[in-house]
Amino acid sequence: MQHEIKVCMGSSCFARGNMNNLEFIENYINENHLEATLDLVGSHCRNKCENGPHIFIDGTDYDEIDEDKLKEILDKIK
Repeated sequence: MQHEIKVCMGSSCFARGNMNNLEFIENYINENHLEATLDLVGSHCRNKCENGPHIFIDGTDYDEIDEDKLKEILDKIK
């Protein structure tokens, strides 16, 4: 099954952690050889900055995301 991960690239989300989250996701994909099943793309700001950083996985909005939450989510979908 193909999964889509959208990382909010808005300045607030990016500064609040998505720069690190993006790097974490890229490393996770490479280390687990998931290039064929995970599609990683950037997303425009959706004006939900107060609860950022945001990442959207298969259409679900995850807010206040960090590496620990990301690992838990990615482990479930891989």
